[in-house]
Amino acid sequence: MIVKMKFLSISGPRSDIDRVCEVYLSRHEMQLENAIAELKTTENLLPFVEVNPYREPLNKAEEFMALLPDPVVEPDLTMDQDAMISMIRDLNHQYLELVERKERLKKHVDELTEKLNVLEPFRPLEVNLHDVMSYRYMRVRFGRINADYYRRLEKYLYEDLNAIFLEGVRNENYVYGCYFVANADAGKTDAIFHSLHFEKISLSREYIGTPAQACESLQQDIDHAADQIRGVEGMIEELLQSRAPQLKGAQRRLEELAGNFDVRKMAARMEDEEDKEDYYIICGWMGEEDVEAFLKETEKDDKVLVVVEEDREKYFGEPPTKLENPRFFKPFEMFVKMYGMPAHNEMDPTVFVAITYTFIFGAMFGDVGQGFCLFAIGGLLYLIKKINLAGIISIAGLFSMLFGFLFGSVFGFEDVIPALWLRPVSAMTSLPFIGQLNTVFVVAIAFGMALNLLAMLFQIINALRAHDTENAWFSNNGVAGFVFYGFLVLTVVLYMSGHKTPGNIMIAVFLGIPVLIFLFKEPLTNLVKHNHKKIEEGKVMFFVQGFFELFETMLSYFSNTLSYVRIGAFAVSHAAIMEVVLMLSGASEGDPNWLVVVLGNVIVCLLEGLIVGIQVLRLEYYEMFSRFYKGSGREFRPFNSHKKK
Repeated sequence: MIVKMKFLSISGPRSDIDRVCEVYLSRHEMQLENAIAELKTTENLLPFVEVNPYREPLNKAEEFMALLPDPVVEPDLTMDQDAMISMIRDLNHQYLELVERKERLKKHVDELTEKLNVLEPFRPLEVNLHDVMSYRYMRVRFGRINADYYRRLEKYLYEDLNAIFLEGVRNENYVYGCYFVANADAGKTDAIFHSLHFEKISLSREYIGTPAQACESLQQDIDHAADQIRGVEGMIEELLQSRAPQLKGAQRRLEELAGNFDVRKMAARMEDEEDKEDYYIICGWMGEEDVEAFLKETEKDDKVLVVVEEDREKYFGEPPTKLENPRFFKPFEMFVKMYGMPAHNEMDPTVFVAITYTFIFGAMFGDVGQGFCLFAIGGLLYLIKKINLAGIISIAGLFSMLFGFLFGSVFGFEDVIPALWLRPVSAMTSLPFIGQLNTVFVVAIAFGMALNLLAMLFQIINALRAHDTENAWFSNNGVAGFVFYGFLVLTVVLYMSGHKTPGNIMIAVFLGIPVLIFLFKEPLTNLVKHNHKKIEEGKVMFFVQGFFELFETMLSYFSNTLSYVRIGAFAVSHAAIMEVVLMLSGASEGDPNWLVVVLGNVIVCLLEGLIVGIQVLRLEYYEMFSRFYKGSGREFRPFNSHKKK
């Protein structure tokens, strides 16, 4: 069902806008429209330029709630507006102090880690770092040298050097270490090592003991700082947890206040020079029942003026669409929204989709056991997680169970319960001219023809509502198309059932006249509308174009009808696949392998269930929706939708 919408204009003193939003609008769903853009006939309208004062504390509250390990707490709603903002400000101050302390510790850890990484390659050296860096008559150089150059040093130059090189850590690329050289030979030795691309590494003079002892000391400092960081994190968690109820209550209340204040983005203000007072104007769409309740609530409030604009959609565009369906059909609104929201004067196809989708799914996937699994699992997911697709699967599972009883199939076994109707694989029907044909194919085509006729009726209703003369009377899905296709269906049914078919005169009338209407639908529409418009492309091109459109129409009737054969095909294939599963498990020999039976049912339920679900949706969109549904509407989006969340 589509809720009927009305357009409201609400005005009053500018200082009263927050009270109106809090006391009245918060109780009802209203989609706001830009007042300056909508109220074109009203002069001297100005926008609001105020900054939302609740947005920053709300962001802080949401940030703090996201940091809580368990955000599910009972909210404290006893604080007033000033107390909430003051609490968040004080909490933010304490939080920032702890975060700053944590960042300083992390920076200290990074510095210590960097020093440790520099010193680590020299760990094997048995030298006192503080002493060797304080020698008066000897110099020490720490660094690294490429492994290839180090081999050259050892082979060719080491004996000529008046220096000693102590090796530290060696890897595949570099040799780390240090060399000692007397002050007198330092220049020559430094030059030789420089030519070998020796990279000097500066070490601090603050280290005491050997490199290994210095590394141990640095590691202890890092571990101590890490413990301090964990302590600060615990303090932050404890601080936030102690304020969790207040934060939750503040977040909820600030969401309402921020949402109400944001009404100014869509509102307008108007200055009254005589009264020297500003007024606000809010306009938008509201459901008919909400409008009645809203008017009743505000009738004694002399500060609020409400004007209901009748027939506004005729002049200022289309109203939004709000769907309201029973709970059983509610999940299927997802399929409708995926295709497009219905316009305000269009039929809501949700109930039609719910009935046809589940019915066709059950026919294509008829099995009591697998249907029960879909019903139970989908139902649990829908109740716990509120997933619309899970609700659809659960309802489709009910129809799978229904057709499972009709087909006599339980987890693929067809000897457990009797078939209340037929067995899809073996049931055959004798038809004139065609011969033997699977019964489910015949029923599927007949069902498809009935759905096509029903979709044409929906198209006629939608076109009449939209005052679309051509599509209501002269199109291939209008009255002319309904007569043509309906007569064809009647003729086929009479012939296949062995009854007498209509005579030539009736065929000429009920088939010939609609064909002519299809061909001349544009001139006929102009004639009905008294629009004396000439054929622009010329008569020859008009008939050529009309011929190909007529050919396409006839082809679409045929292809749309045959498309429903897939219902019977999947019903037969499902039964055949389960026969293969039972054959592989050895069930035909009386001693089935239950592991194979279970795995086979799981695989078939998942893969074939997915394929059938997609195929049914394709039938909905391409064979049914394409005949009567446009989906050109826009969804109703109330400004206070956060309250429902």
